Amino acid sequence: MTDDPIRIAALYQFARFDDPRALRAPLLAVCEANAVRGTLLLAKEGINGTIAGSDKGVEAALDHIRALPGCAEIEIKESRAAIMPFHRTKVRRKKEIVTMGQPDLDPLAGVGTYVAPEEWNALISDPETIVIDTRNDYEVQIGTFEGAIDPQTASFGEFPEWFRAKRAELEAEGRKPRIAMFCTGGIRCEKSTAFARAEGVDEVYHLKGGILNYLEHVPEQDSLWRGECFVFDERVSVGHGLAAGTHGLCRACRRPLSEADMAHDHFREGVSCPRCYDERSDEQRARYAERNRQARLARERGEEHIGRRDEAERDG
Repeated sequence: MTDDPIRIAALYQFARFDDPRALRAPLLAVCEANAVRGTLLLAKEGINGTIAGSDKGVEAALDHIRALPGCAEIEIKESRAAIMPFHRTKVRRKKEIVTMGQPDLDPLAGVGTYVAPEEWNALISDPETIVIDTRNDYEVQIGTFEGAIDPQTASFGEFPEWFRAKRAELEAEGRKPRIAMFCTGGIRCEKSTAFARAEGVDEVYHLKGGILNYLEHVPEQDSLWRGECFVFDERVSVGHGLAAGTHGLCRACRRPLSEADMAHDHFREGVSCPRCYDERSDEQRARYAERNRQARLARERGEEHIGRRDEAERDG
């Protein structure tokens, strides 16, 4: 952990909130009163999000969150940054705190077996273990565990269909699956392993605390992680020890960009990148260019520019 002044807290907790609407305003008020920024999602199934601010401010927000029903023991994944990684404070109500499209699934009723970072290497090195990266395709592109299967999903909502097809393929080969899943911070695996068990798979494991927990606790020389880990804030990616990574971010499509991507002819800061250039119209690129120009002018005046959230921005 660095000595940078901004404290970042990534968190989630599956809990049973009878009335998420009633929780929203008080939580937002605490964050704003303490100059805490970031995004928090509230649903009947719990809370999810990442916030940042001063040590005192973030602690005030966390104290409030721990007082919510079922959140007293909420796990927090912390890191630090030199500058504020968020532009604003958002507390939103959602149907799910991580969207899988399985409304009847209850992660509190039974998830896979948790595996500590220190024990993860042995599990995924076993040739009988099927290792699955539950994240989206653009996240997997910049880093994953050695030997992991990439479902190549554009969103987490595509995972159930992919999993059912993959399971049928494995069982057709006569294999009884032993599955190990992982994701960024653990929340998607809470759902994906609960889903696998609901589908009748008995031996299901997941990395406790996710990739971020592994990168923090497993020394680089012992690591089976390859590349960087995408994060949903202005840091874009992190590496071992949760040090800031090398990737930039396309402001048009919200995908991570390598140094080669940023040297490509189709890359224009705030406008396009090699991956989204053919997905956008000239009209859209002109709008992005104007948004980028306004942001640059605001920076030159020493002001903060908060543009509207683009329709292409991806969920966490």
